[in-house]
Amino acid sequence: MGNREHWGSKIGFVLAASGSAIGLGNIWKFPYITGENGGAAFIFVYLICIVIVGLPVVVAEILMGRTTQRNPVGAFKALSGSKFWTAIGGLGVLAGFIILSFYTVIAGWSLGYVFEALKGGFSQLGTAAQANEHFDSLVGDPTWMIGFYTVFFVFTMAVVFLGVKDGLEKGSKILMPILFIILIILMIKGISLKGSGAGLAFLWKPDWSKITGQSILIALGHAFFTLSLGMGALMTYGSYLSKKTNVPNAAVQIVVLDTVIALMAGIAIFTAVFATGQDPAGGPGLIFNTLTVVFGNMTGGYIFGLLFFVLLSVAALTSSMSLLEVVVAYFVDERGWGRHRAVLVLGTLVYAFGLPSALSFNLMADMTINDLTFFDSVDYLASNILLPFGGFFIAIFVAWIWGLDKALIELKKGAEKFFDNQPYLIKVFKIFLKYISPVMIFIVFLHSVGLLESAYEQIKNYWIIIVLAIVILIIIVSRNRKKK
Repeated sequence: MGNREHWGSKIGFVLAASGSAIGLGNIWKFPYITGENGGAAFIFVYLICIVIVGLPVVVAEILMGRTTQRNPVGAFKALSGSKFWTAIGGLGVLAGFIILSFYTVIAGWSLGYVFEALKGGFSQLGTAAQANEHFDSLVGDPTWMIGFYTVFFVFTMAVVFLGVKDGLEKGSKILMPILFIILIILMIKGISLKGSGAGLAFLWKPDWSKITGQSILIALGHAFFTLSLGMGALMTYGSYLSKKTNVPNAAVQIVVLDTVIALMAGIAIFTAVFATGQDPAGGPGLIFNTLTVVFGNMTGGYIFGLLFFVLLSVAALTSSMSLLEVVVAYFVDERGWGRHRAVLVLGTLVYAFGLPSALSFNLMADMTINDLTFFDSVDYLASNILLPFGGFFIAIFVAWIWGLDKALIELKKGAEKFFDNQPYLIKVFKIFLKYISPVMIFIVFLHSVGLLESAYEQIKNYWIIIVLAIVILIIIVSRNRKKK
């Protein structure tokens, strides 16, 4: 405990934790789903979801880590002494392991496109169809895929190898400002383009007719997933905090930064897309097909295309290093390994596990289970099951098992003035974490596994979901009390 590393400053923690939350999804997914689901109207709904689901669980995760000064497994073990809850922490570490293995494959695409931009390849792509064909030829090449996957993974391991202060904190203090500067440059360029107003309208004009049960579920799901909740990254980062840190204040800053970056990315992307008359298609296609054509047809596109894919790679790196840290922290805390050994051994294992994901787009493309490639399978397991599962149980644990009375004692450390000036926040936090957040996360879980295919059509069945969630809460609480 005495030799445990700590952040050198609060801003270092906030930037690192924000970097963990800010990833590829912020750059392409949030802007697109905002535009498709009512623009400013969707942003309003999303912000409500962030407040009632995201923020309470962010606080809970960070608090567990700071209180115990341990990784997810050690945190649950120290606060409960229960094998069941220790296993829940283990699932968080497993989620980090799995997500890192396929996330770095996508990150490798970003890095590869930095080199494509350097070569000036975008100028030869006149249509989205040509860009798509070019993209398919690249990911269909095992050498290209594994090459950039390997380079990106080495970068990730190098940062974590250097430790908390010299690696994660210094890296975040360098990478996050770079990310901001590039985004600002791209925003200014986008807004200056003729016809950019249509892109701003796509994002900001409120269209309440598009707010349906489905769009609310999309907002709810993104509010949960964008903050990297449920896999112990924030818990691990929180374990390097001192007791003097104002956790609620830091959590708010992390959530605000994550949201602001996503909105800035939306302005930068869609002003350029609409100004050049391209189709604002969603998903990875927007990044690797549509935007490459945009940069190819834009004045100064060589520089702006290069800047954009550097931005994408930076965002991916700030997330990937937090994922590796979750796994490394477990072996350092619980198994007594040295950091350097843990990074080298575990980084190599995750890298090896990720190779089939990299090959799922070429040599192993025809090897499927239930029509899912290896990449699709691990993505589904981690994103649709492990993350919402972990987030649900973190909320349950802090509110019902550890107990809010004990948690609030810890929460007030370093935040005495914060709560003295705003005492009502304690009541709000209790209500959200005990009742609202778990139920909402449970709905996210049911939706993510396909049990709520159309919320608009099935809204009449929500009472069933809520009853199921309450039953689970009662079972868990009564089981714990019997043990005591």
